[in-house]
Amino acid sequence: MTAVLVRSLGVQPYSTTWQAMRAFTDARQPDTTSEIWLLEHFPVYTQGQAGKAEHLLDPGNIPVVQSDRGGQVTYHGPGQLIAYLLLDLKTINRGIRSLVSAMEESVIGLLAQHHIQARARPDAPGVYVDEKKIAALGLRVRRGYTYHGLALNLDMDLEPFSHINPCGHPGQEVTRLTDLGVNLNRDQAGRELVTQLAENLNLQPRWQT
Repeated sequence: MTAVLVRSLGVQPYSTTWQAMRAFTDARQPDTTSEIWLLEHFPVYTQGQAGKAEHLLDPGNIPVVQSDRGGQVTYHGPGQLIAYLLLDLKTINRGIRSLVSAMEESVIGLLAQHHIQARARPDAPGVYVDEKKIAALGLRVRRGYTYHGLALNLDMDLEPFSHINPCGHPGQEVTRLTDLGVNLNRDQAGRELVTQLAENLNLQPRWQT
């Protein structure tokens, strides 16, 4: 099993967290313990590295950040669980596609525990319930190490998604756990997600106290 330190970081600005992920990744050595960061972000649209401007329809007063993750545009805000995976692909013995699949399966497993049937789509990374997107994924790999991760909608305001083509898909509907009759706060959802990730990726989580 691969040891991983899990940090609960509360509500954080996107840009400072992104820079902290990059700094951690650039500084890490082969013996550096991998980490998972659990948090929420203040409202922000993030555009993927190859993101197309036409998918950002009407951002209004919400800031837009050009990120270095994969994928197109998405929205982050309070009420959405963010899990950033700062992992060593060699240590976990995974390729990027295999890691993405494990991340999707972890969200699907979490939802299944609450009697929600969800699925992944080969044409559009993420997790879907009745064709509505409930979790988005985006990763970056540098020097064999990953950062960025996934976002799971808990009880967030979904209205800002109507001002973008979520993940580059016009008309893509989104949903959240509360709309499906499940009420989990960030800490509860984070623990359930880490349990699923640990099982699917053979991780041994250690929670920062």
